[in-house]
Amino acid sequence: MRLDEFNYNLPEVLIAQYPVDKRNESRLLVVNKKNGKIEHKTFNDILDFMKEGDVLVVNNTRVIPARLLGKKETGGSVEVLILRKNNPSDAEREGESNVWECLAKSSKKLKQGARIHFHERLEGEVIEGGSNGKCIIQFYPDEDFGDILDNIGTMPLPPYIKRNGSAGDRQIDRERYQTVFARNKGAIAAPTAGFHFTNELISKIREKGVKIAPVTVHIGLGTFMPIRVEDIEDHKLEAEYFEIDGKTARLINETITAGNRVVAVGTSATRALEFAVDEDGRVRPGSGYTNLFIYHGYKFKIVNALITNFHQPKSTPLLLVSAFAGKALIQDVYQKAIKENYRFLSYGDGMMLF
Repeated sequence: MRLDEFNYNLPEVLIAQYPVDKRNESRLLVVNKKNGKIEHKTFNDILDFMKEGDVLVVNNTRVIPARLLGKKETGGSVEVLILRKNNPSDAEREGESNVWECLAKSSKKLKQGARIHFHERLEGEVIEGGSNGKCIIQFYPDEDFGDILDNIGTMPLPPYIKRNGSAGDRQIDRERYQTVFARNKGAIAAPTAGFHFTNELISKIREKGVKIAPVTVHIGLGTFMPIRVEDIEDHKLEAEYFEIDGKTARLINETITAGNRVVAVGTSATRALEFAVDEDGRVRPGSGYTNLFIYHGYKFKIVNALITNFHQPKSTPLLLVSAFAGKALIQDVYQKAIKENYRFLSYGDGMMLF
């Protein structure tokens, strides 16, 4: 299929620049993909669409403040986005636990051996160059690297959120660019479908007889890198790390056996679940990297209902949602959402498809 088939005109005014005041007061567009019925609700109403016996699969990844600003020895500025640890087991064995794959933006390509000064407590050295701005950097922190990142790093907001970088904005993002499920550090982008949940709402969902099953998917470049080919089948999705433990796999498999629904919160959690399915249609516990690319024609094996946000034109999450509910229906839904002034993208409103 052609990429242009998944394009639409997104008015810039509908791209949410800030979260709503209260997470569960964002709007919710509910779509029954079987009959095409569309309902306009607030997110708190999602309780009405959850059923006893469902399992709600949430992503408990935690976004790290992965954007760093530094200076080269020559005085030139460098912006570094930390992507993921580079072969962590090998690095730790060699005593180099702070070797990371990064995306660097500089006036000139960073060469091997280049030193970068980030802060009085943090230096870095490029130990391997790469293509498309990627490189491997050895960081030299004066204390725990994670603690330093928490203090001097900034949240890696997507480029369509345009801010002046004020202290107030940074504080908002420190709290709101995480979900209430966030536990395991490692993502460079948030699982935004989870933004709308509060602890109070989760308690009410549990009281209704719905189980909560966490997975970890460290969202990386794969989710938001643009598709640069016209034939979508030629696109190669960048792999993302995931973990599904035994308890979560058991909860999901018991739900399937009972004939109840698996409700995935987010497209990344959906891809991890669909990747982990075995030949018997059950989820295997485990961890690793997945680059499963879901687009038109894919047959879903695990996920029965999907909670998500509204995605960018021509993006891999939009292709996944279109595969789940049908391209024509999603095109119609998006046009209705635009007409009704729904808020789009990361800090935007939510949608439930079943």
